[in-house]
Amino acid sequence: MLLAIDIGNTNVVWGIFEGRTLLAHWRVATDPKTTADEYGILCTNLLVRSGRTVEQITGAIISSVVPALTGTFETMIGTYFACTPLIVSSDMDTGLTLRYQNPKEIGSDRIVNAAAAHHKFQRDLIIVDFGTATTFCAVTHAGEYLGGVIAPGLGISAEALFTRAAKLSKVELARPKTVIGTDTAGSIQSGLLFGYAGLVDALVQRMEHELGRPFYVIATGGLASVVAPETSSIRKVEPLLTLEGLEFLFRRTHGACSDSEPR
Repeated sequence: MLLAIDIGNTNVVWGIFEGRTLLAHWRVATDPKTTADEYGILCTNLLVRSGRTVEQITGAIISSVVPALTGTFETMIGTYFACTPLIVSSDMDTGLTLRYQNPKEIGSDRIVNAAAAHHKFQRDLIIVDFGTATTFCAVTHAGEYLGGVIAPGLGISAEALFTRAAKLSKVELARPKTVIGTDTAGSIQSGLLFGYAGLVDALVQRMEHELGRPFYVIATGGLASVVAPETSSIRKVEPLLTLEGLEFLFRRTHGACSDSEPR
C-alpha cells in the first residue's frame, strides 16, 4: 500500500492507496512543533483504526509547503514505515512543462494538483484550490503549466475580519438565506461567501480573457464544496485531487503509468 501525505499550512491530509484505489484518508491540524514520533504514533493509530497495519505500507510520497515539517515527516516515515518517501518538487517528471519564470517557486501542492488534473481531464484547465491561500493554476491541454494567481484564503480572510473588528464575532462559513443580511451573522456570511465567489469568477474571467479562450474550471481544497456552488465559473469539484495526484506521481516516477492509459 502507498502512504500519500499532503502537508499544508493549515492541515496535513493523509491517504492510503491499494493500487489506484484510495482506501482511507484523514485530515489533521498542521503543527510545526509536533515531532516525528508524535506524527508517527498518530499515523500508526489511524492505520490500526482503519483495519490496516504498518507492515502493509510499502511506499510513501510527500507534498509539503511547510519546510519545517518536511524533514519531520521524512524521519517519521523512515522510522515507522522503513521506507524512504518520494518528495514532490519541480525537478521531478510530472508530465507538465513548467512555464513559470522560476519553477522552484511553485508550491508542490500546485504541481500535484496540476499534474493530476492534466492527467485526468486532458484539456485546457484552471484549477482553483481553496486552502490557506486560494490558488488558481492555468494548464493547457498540451500540459503546459502557464502560471496562476494566489489570493488570501477564505478562512484567513474571515479570521482577519474577526481579529481586526472588535464588535464582530466569528460565524460559521455557511450560505446565508439572503444576500442582504438582516442580522450581523448573516451579513458577515454574505460578505464572505458571496464576495469570495465573486472574487473567483472575476479572476477566472480575467485569466480567460488574457489566455484568449475559455478554460474548464475545477475546484479542490477544504472549502471548495462551500464556495463552488455560488460561482458561475467552477464546473466540477474534485475534493481528493491532491491525494489522487500524489498517487499518480508515485506511479509515474516508478514507471507504472503512461499518458496513454485510460482515464
